[in-house]
Amino acid sequence: MNRLPTAHRNRVMLLLFLLFAVLASLLALKMGSSSISWQTLWQILRGEESGVLSTVVLDLRLPRVVTAFVAGGLLALSGLLMQILLRNPLADPYVLGVSGGAAVAALLSLMAGLSAVWMAPAAFGGALLSMALVFGMTRMHGSWEPTRLLLTGVVIAAGWGAVITFLLAVSSDQALRGMVFWLMGDLGQPDLPGWELLLLLLGGAIALLMAREINVLTRGGAQAAAFGVSVERLRLVLFLLASLLTATAVTLAGSVGFVGLVVPHMIRLISGGDHRLLIPASILLGGGLLILSDTLARTLLAPQQLPVGVVTAMVGVPLFLYLLQRSGR
Repeated sequence: MNRLPTAHRNRVMLLLFLLFAVLASLLALKMGSSSISWQTLWQILRGEESGVLSTVVLDLRLPRVVTAFVAGGLLALSGLLMQILLRNPLADPYVLGVSGGAAVAALLSLMAGLSAVWMAPAAFGGALLSMALVFGMTRMHGSWEPTRLLLTGVVIAAGWGAVITFLLAVSSDQALRGMVFWLMGDLGQPDLPGWELLLLLLGGAIALLMAREINVLTRGGAQAAAFGVSVERLRLVLFLLASLLTATAVTLAGSVGFVGLVVPHMIRLISGGDHRLLIPASILLGGGLLILSDTLARTLLAPQQLPVGVVTAMVGVPLFLYLLQRSGR
């Protein structure tokens, strides 16, 4: 495949990632506490089957599959943008403390006895507050260096982590399990994501429009400026977009780890560093990986469900290490 022209190779790679996401979605719709045959699933999707199985697939599993894809795509794209912005291969969507602010607000809503309807708005508000803190403290002295941004975000994230630990320590035993489960990822919301899907598509489109500038920025700010790239503007857009994508993902699925860190590196190891491919491929692979992980979380110890964040690490760690060893050889 490496001997193919770049444009053709990119199309082949995107087609493979799309096929992986589709296959993972079909497997998630088929598997569960009541597994169904492929023929029955096809009839349900075509509208030729009604009854209990149709309700399970269309009203329970399908919203969960779409939620997992959107959340995985948001996290993978956000992680990719964070690694570009901070010029740090260890950066992930949560490194600047956005998820910490969201988690504190969500846990406070649980402790206050508010209904589940209020958790998502609370989490989104907390994420925006954390994003404003990082932005304001970084820009306080007019500088916009990746190192200053990273240090500010890490310190704020550590502060949120201390608050989360305190809230878990003082919460009741009845609420503790739900709080821990949400912190490790929860894809059990009953509704199809609407504005979250729209934001994923819009964020992917904006990132693709900036792909050529991003390719230059990865070579360094000075070289990007020499090529006519507005480095300050580009870094600001990357920060705002990555933070907003992270806030939306946390609001949608809780704090799902690992996806935003590893998926961009997986694609770089497979296909190289062209962001015209990396951006859409990250969305497809991140969404497909989270769908597959959630399917395993629902079925490994059925009827008991595992937090999806545990399974993302179980699936992603050996796969990433295999790709890393293969790339080294």
